[in-house]
Amino acid sequence: MKALTLFLIKSIVDNPDEVKVKEEATEFNYFNLDVSVAQNDMGKIIGKGGKIIKALRILLRLLALRKGKKINLQLLESLPSPQDQQMG
Repeated sequence: MKALTLFLIKSIVDNPDEVKVKEEATEFNYFNLDVSVAQNDMGKIIGKGGKIIKALRILLRLLALRKGKKINLQLLESLPSPQDQQMG
């Protein structure tokens, strides 16, 4: 699941080198996927009205169900870098 998530998100963003996915297994066959992307790519992952992130979650949940697992995809907010704060 981590590899698929990484592939899908890297295909969407402008800065694929800054995409990070952390997979954590919890009890009861649950998996948490924490995704972080560059600050300027957040909008691309969320999409209008959250459509992109919702579609990614649905796709991953369907694939996880086929394997008898449950998955939660969370997009982590990245803080602006010190360079971004100096510009503003």
